[in-house]
Amino acid sequence: MKTLKNFASLVKISHTVFALPFAVIGFAMGVESFPDGFSWWLLLKVLACMFLARTVAMAFNRYIDRDIDALNPRTASREIPAGVVSPRSALILTVVCALLFIAVAASINTLTLALSPVALLLVIGYSYTKRFTALCHLILGLSLGVAPTAAYISVTGRFAAEPLLLSLLVLMWCGGFDIIYALQDEKFDRDHGLHSIPAAMGAKNALRLSSLMHLCVAAMVVVIGKLYLPEPLYVVGAVVFVSLLVYQHAIVRHDDLSRVGVAFGTTNGVASLVYAFFTVAAIWLRSAF
Repeated sequence: MKTLKNFASLVKISHTVFALPFAVIGFAMGVESFPDGFSWWLLLKVLACMFLARTVAMAFNRYIDRDIDALNPRTASREIPAGVVSPRSALILTVVCALLFIAVAASINTLTLALSPVALLLVIGYSYTKRFTALCHLILGLSLGVAPTAAYISVTGRFAAEPLLLSLLVLMWCGGFDIIYALQDEKFDRDHGLHSIPAAMGAKNALRLSSLMHLCVAAMVVVIGKLYLPEPLYVVGAVVFVSLLVYQHAIVRHDDLSRVGVAFGTTNGVASLVYAFFTVAAIWLRSAF
């Protein structure tokens, strides 16, 4: 039990709340356009793919960053540098979950199988990006942003504009709040030759860029409502989501990072769940009536 707890902490299962609800929205969009594609078994496979891909991403990130984490006072207590989980165990977990991910993707449809190596390369490749580009936050956003489109493809076997716009929303949203998270390591990154927006631009400008990205997210939330879901329930979820975007920027300042944890984790987790709940409810009610 203790070992399972250590591995759960290693891969930060709680952070699944960021992208998983958007995968459920993508699934609901797919079912609305192709009602015969729905099954609980398929939904379980989609959720399993999300869980496995994210486990691959986090386990490999902790493995590849173990020496960097050991040097950073903020991350020195993580499982691998603290000796709680061995590097070999983290790498084995990465490989096993990657193989399981491909197997589950293969059981869904031909397109999900074909795209599964691309998804794995994306989530694994992210871990290297801060070594050479400050755009690492956008690569993280992209790796999470594929969730709604992937879920849609799982149901329909094809691409469509609606989930792609939602993927862009997730990319900008996650990239924006990852910039806020990276504020904590601005000095460390700069001192150790690592790349991030805060290290490249400074905390104040980094927050401005994050705010601009989240302003674009708010605009996309409105566009999705106007074009695809002009439903009262969607409006409720959209208002709460945008309000929480504003709130996280209100509680974090370049000279006061004491509430970064609340802004990054709690606020975005709640925002994702609320937006997904009302969006899926709006889709279901429209389809039912």
